[in-house]
Amino acid sequence: MTDITVPEVDMATAVPGPTLHDFEEARVRVARVAQLTPMESSRYLADLVGAPVHLKCESLQRTGSYKIRGAYNRLSQLSPEERARGVVAASAGNHAQGVAFAARELGIKATIFMPVGVALPKLQATRQYGAEVILRGHTVEEPLRAAAEFAQATGAVLIPPFDHADVIAGQGTLGLEILDQVPDIETVIVPIGGGGLAAGVASALHQKLALQGRRIRVIGVQAAGAAPYPLSLQSGVRQSVVTSPTIADGIAVATPGELNFEIIRSIVDEVVTVTDDDIARALLVLLERAKLVVEPAGAAAVAAIVTGQVVNSGVTVAILSGGNIDPQVMERVISRGLAASDRYVKLRVMLPDRPGQLARIAELISEANANVVEVMHTRHGRNALISEVELDMSIETRGPEHVQRVLERLREAGYDPRIDS
Repeated sequence: MTDITVPEVDMATAVPGPTLHDFEEARVRVARVAQLTPMESSRYLADLVGAPVHLKCESLQRTGSYKIRGAYNRLSQLSPEERARGVVAASAGNHAQGVAFAARELGIKATIFMPVGVALPKLQATRQYGAEVILRGHTVEEPLRAAAEFAQATGAVLIPPFDHADVIAGQGTLGLEILDQVPDIETVIVPIGGGGLAAGVASALHQKLALQGRRIRVIGVQAAGAAPYPLSLQSGVRQSVVTSPTIADGIAVATPGELNFEIIRSIVDEVVTVTDDDIARALLVLLERAKLVVEPAGAAAVAAIVTGQVVNSGVTVAILSGGNIDPQVMERVISRGLAASDRYVKLRVMLPDRPGQLARIAELISEANANVVEVMHTRHGRNALISEVELDMSIETRGPEHVQRVLERLREAGYDPRIDS
């Protein structure tokens, strides 16, 4: 995990990009389409942090994410001539839906480029909002290039997902909303991809609270497999990274936005990274403890809490930025989260090759109150002696302490179980 601390700046220092007046005006526009999303509290997360923790549920926003805010704010300010030319955008899903929805509301033709293999619910929703969808490439960067080429060839107005003052101002309306709901906020945790949400929320809160003589601590969170911000902040200039496959596709961006980086460098306090296993554990926490369905990118802020990277934070708000998750992906992520939490464990045991041994192992595991869900019993394991068989099994447990009790029970019976990672 990477933890980058950004130098403090004077509260009186002007923040690049939108002014507080811009955010307030954007809020009026965005209110025409965006819902006031709930603010939930979490005792479980509060116990981990040692301070009150609130969850801003943009996962329950129209179109399933905060993206509708920036998209509508940008499109609503297009001139009649620009509207007549139509708009084009590229996205793995949430920005696509935001632009498609905003375009429909404003009577503008929208063309959206999305990567091949995009989650089916996001693809269907974008089409249902009335946009023409063109599938191109296998990463977010390829549809972005295709959209830029389309704009140049047709004259359609390109709507960037994060690097535009109007988009940042729209996303920043979320910050003003958070302040209304949690006036005593001290820390906000924000997922970061290109930086539109983090730049907007951080700037709006920073400028609003500066009028009260208060500071806000802002912690940004990136997926470890797509984290250009730590490197960029460390070097002082924007850097590109080669992204690795990640379940958090909504924040898998290789290069920070130009304006976004300037804002984040100025006022965001820390940027931390979380792994896919961390995110899967966070999704499981949100499902079990908060009864909330959130997409992987939307759970990044909670993952930072679960991994112990948020301490001494005071009253904290974690932004759940989106809830658009494919049920098939959810099934895989839940399994990953169970494994990461030691609730689903694979064991390997070498057994004497004689009758009754498999039944004896099952009996011991049952006595330890664990449940066997899958078994492979073979004489052909590479590590087995001629007189042994290899037993690989998957078991359900209640967590790390329970796993240790299962292992101890097997060892007491004379076996040598090993956790198979």
